[in-house]
Amino acid sequence: MPRLRCSQRSRRSRISRSKESRRRSDRITRHPVAGSLLFSIGVVTGSAAPSSDGVLDVLIWLARLGLYLGLFAGVGGVFFAAWIGQGPAGERLIMWSLKIGLVGAIASLGLQGVDLLNLPLSGIVTWAAWASAADTSLFPALLLAIAAMLIAAIAWRSPSFGAAFTRTAIAMICVGLSFAVSGHAATASPQWLTRTALFIHGVGVAFWMGALAPLAVLAWQRKDSLLRVLRHFSTLAVPVVALIALSGLALAIVQLESFHALIDTGYGNILVAKLVPVVLLLGLAALNRLVFTPAIAREFHRTRPLQRSIALEFVLMIAILGLVALWRFTPPPRVLAMSADVPLAVHIHTDAAMFQVLIAPGKVGPNDFVLQLMNGDASPFAAKEATLTLSLPERGIEPMERAAARGADGYWHVRKVPLPVPGRWHMQIDALVTDFKKVTLEDDFEVR
Repeated sequence: MPRLRCSQRSRRSRISRSKESRRRSDRITRHPVAGSLLFSIGVVTGSAAPSSDGVLDVLIWLARLGLYLGLFAGVGGVFFAAWIGQGPAGERLIMWSLKIGLVGAIASLGLQGVDLLNLPLSGIVTWAAWASAADTSLFPALLLAIAAMLIAAIAWRSPSFGAAFTRTAIAMICVGLSFAVSGHAATASPQWLTRTALFIHGVGVAFWMGALAPLAVLAWQRKDSLLRVLRHFSTLAVPVVALIALSGLALAIVQLESFHALIDTGYGNILVAKLVPVVLLLGLAALNRLVFTPAIAREFHRTRPLQRSIALEFVLMIAILGLVALWRFTPPPRVLAMSADVPLAVHIHTDAAMFQVLIAPGKVGPNDFVLQLMNGDASPFAAKEATLTLSLPERGIEPMERAAARGADGYWHVRKVPLPVPGRWHMQIDALVTDFKKVTLEDDFEVR
């Protein structure tokens, strides 16, 4: 059945020109009420319902932060216990980190699907959200992350150190690969450099953060093995930290492409903010190696300064991971530069239909729209007519309707549509199937 729409905007459009001046005055002196009442008769063919403002982003960020905690504190902690500590110190924090990481990995996949399809949060329980996320490059990355955490959990119960060595080594390799197979950095050229740098960076951070909980417990309990473990870890930490710094520098150069991007882009701003706790972290690491460890060697009972330093290191690590998780919402300058002359692409997907819209050039001025209409299973969508309606309510631009014409390529085209100002435009596509059935989908897009 057709979907019926009752809109106050359409009623206002019928006001005569003689009342134009009064209407402008009203807009200045009072807040206009503009909106739509949307309902369906029979099967709903409506637009994709947007997720709650900000809530989805917060959940995605928390899930990503939990995933990082599982990979670095969890897998790294098990690796440290097997290869350096050779004991169960820090078991509680390590095991909880692995559990949180597994929950974060699974949640990240479901939330990715919700984000892709622009579903409400309740959409995470639908098959469509998980299926769409499984088609992205994030899926193999999360599978590797889940494998790393499960192998680490098994390695913790290994019957011998030999078995633990092998299992934790495999788990750490999975950690590195999970970062190297997905994301903006992994697809940057030259990929042999970026993927290698991501692998080294991920494994290095896991080695460092994984050592914190066991070292803190050994210092608190004043175990006889503390000094031996500290010296062993400090010897290995120097080259590991150097590799972390070099790999991070290489990735930053590839992603930023210019020094000005540090200031002019959100990605660069996050990187600058991240460098502050990183510098503090390096300072604490140097303090541990050059001051606190020698002090313990002279007087074994003086472990309190080391405990505080390790606790502060852990807090700084969490802050760094929280900032890194924000990159999920901010494309790097390299990608922004590549997309400067690439058309905008908007994907709208419901059970009834799936519309792909290309907008060129996606900037202020005349733009060409290409509407690719498909059914929910990606088969061609049979439409008699297609109409594009655009509006920018926040700037007072009322809906403007344009009829689309079917091209020789089978797609619907709307040419030279004026987009006079930048902002978040609202787009509505009406596809007439029969004289009695119309499918309407809606979404927003950003005009630079």
